[in-house]
Amino acid sequence: MATYILRRLVQTLAVVLILSYVCFYIMTLMPGDPVEMMIASNPKITSEDVARLRELYGLDQPAYKRYLNWANTIVHGDLGHSRTYRVPVSELLGPRLWNTFFLSMASLVLSLLIAFPLGVYTALKPGGWLDSTVNMLAFIGISMPSFLLGLLLIIYFSVMKGWLPAGGTETIGLNETGFAYLLDRGKFLILPILSLSIQEIGSFVRYARGSMLEVMRLDFIRTAKAKGLSRHVVIWKHAFRNALIPMITIVALSLSTIFSGALLTETVFAYQGVGKLVYDSIMGNDFNVAMISFIISVSMVLVMNLVADILYGFVDPRISFE
Repeated sequence: MATYILRRLVQTLAVVLILSYVCFYIMTLMPGDPVEMMIASNPKITSEDVARLRELYGLDQPAYKRYLNWANTIVHGDLGHSRTYRVPVSELLGPRLWNTFFLSMASLVLSLLIAFPLGVYTALKPGGWLDSTVNMLAFIGISMPSFLLGLLLIIYFSVMKGWLPAGGTETIGLNETGFAYLLDRGKFLILPILSLSIQEIGSFVRYARGSMLEVMRLDFIRTAKAKGLSRHVVIWKHAFRNALIPMITIVALSLSTIFSGALLTETVFAYQGVGKLVYDSIMGNDFNVAMISFIISVSMVLVMNLVADILYGFVDPRISFE
């Protein structure tokens, strides 16, 4: 297994390098750059100033040289400065990553706790009233646009009832610490978590139900029943364990988005996460912030794929890594 993991890590590094260059090159093709934005905001700037600024930012060099210079600074631990916020990228990105982590992880855990039992139960009694109801609600959750769902939650819980804040990350000017601080942050997380979870629950329920339905028809399940094993053992030890194999992939890919942010949800709720930061950075030609966020997202996807492949071996002993 060690050889397999090492080989996959080398492949991951190669993919990250290739994709980072492709993304960097595409961003250089975008209209406008920091110097042009300065020209637009300062009509008195001279051509000598423009040339000096382009040389300072390295904009007078080819894309591959600019990429090599950028990659060299990353290797040495310098993530660069944000041109928009005028602070180091690490200082800007750190709090946003934590905000997105708490939001995405909480919504994922809540979704799994609700979706997997529902998916298994509906698969055991297909065609019943509960199965029909859950399927209908799942399709509604999957089909509803996230921005519309977020707005509906704000209208009901914030505008009509006044129970929860409509947006933000924490109460401005709050000087509390400890439990009071966590309680305040929790109030701002409830609506975004509900918005993300409703959509994820619908998707996970469908995958769990379909996977269990397929497994329950297999021969080894009939054999287990014929041997006189209890219903609980048949369902959870034999059927559910085999049904987990395709579901591991779905959950792993969902985990890969934990640090990527949910752009629409974070925008609707004015939540200070990575998704909104990346969007603002791309629109403002803030290359350093956008590129670091991109590398984190790509790395998470590749690493979670590797984790899923390793988990396959624990769930199904027939899978070998040799």
